[in-house]
Amino acid sequence: MKIYFACAIAGGRGHAHLYPDLVSHLNKHGEVLTEIFSDNDIFEKDRKLADHKIFNRDMTWINESNVIIAEVSTPSLGVGFEIATALNQGKKVLCLFKNQDDRKLSAMIAGNKNLNIKRYNTIEEVKQHIDEFFLSIK
Repeated sequence: MKIYFACAIAGGRGHAHLYPDLVSHLNKHGEVLTEIFSDNDIFEKDRKLADHKIFNRDMTWINESNVIIAEVSTPSLGVGFEIATALNQGKKVLCLFKNQDDRKLSAMIAGNKNLNIKRYNTIEEVKQHIDEFFLSIK
């Protein structure tokens, strides 16, 4: 199983502290093609690359992946684009949204019946949602 983990990078890293644990758990279910996204230095590393190189790299990973797991708590144009691309390719997508009093999940995500959306409060809940997702697609 090849997994594309999508998360906010340029749009903000407000939930980046969760990403290493998420990627570690995802590795139990397959190969995470985008493990680099959980790196705290990803923004600085990507800054050294031309935009078209980042786009081509990420599109290659999306094309190679079997599923997309998207942490959508921090709004991100890139993550929205990645989700839409995956859906257009017929891939299963799990969106994870941390419950927050000051944020509402975008209607373009929340209202899409083709997405599997799970809300969470704790990292343990996220891991349970991930495990259930992979069980449901086998």
